Amino acid sequence: MALHLLKLCVGAESIEDLRVWVSRRALIAIAAGLEPHSIHTTRMVPKRIEELLEGGSLYWVIKGQVQARQKLLDIRTFTGEDGITRCDLVLGPEVIETAIQPRRPFQGWRYLVEEDAPRDITTLGKGVADMPPELKRELMELGLL
Repeated sequence: MALHLLKLCVGAESIEDLRVWVSRRALIAIAAGLEPHSIHTTRMVPKRIEELLEGGSLYWVIKGQVQARQKLLDIRTFTGEDGITRCDLVLGPEVIETAIQPRRPFQGWRYLVEEDAPRDITTLGKGVADMPPELKRELMELGLL
C-alpha cells in the first residue's frame, strides 16, 4: 500500500488557486527546457522515502479540509547555503481533486496511510466532479458523498 504525505496549502483559497500556481510553475519549467513538475521545498526530510515513492501523493489541506492531491515523483534532499538540510518534494503536474476531509491545523507535514486518505472525486460517481464546490462541500459534510 502507498504511503502519502499531508501538508497545509498555505496561501491558497481554493483548488483553483492551487491549480493556477501549479500551471504557472509548469510553464516556467517548460520555458526553461525542464519537465513540468512543481517542487515544494520543506525543511523536514521524510524517513520513509521508499514507501512514499511507491505510488504516494502529497495531499493538500486547503482552508481546513483535504481537497486535492499531487503525485509524488521524487524526493531530493539538499543542504542550503545556510547549512540546513532541506527536501524538495517533486510533484506531478496534475492537481487531482479529492473528497473533502476536515483537518485541524498543524506544522510541517504528516504521513497519511492509504486507508485514511480521501478518495479521488472521480470515484464518487457520475456528475460529482461537475457540481458547484459549495454543493459538493455541503453534501460531503452531511455524509451524503
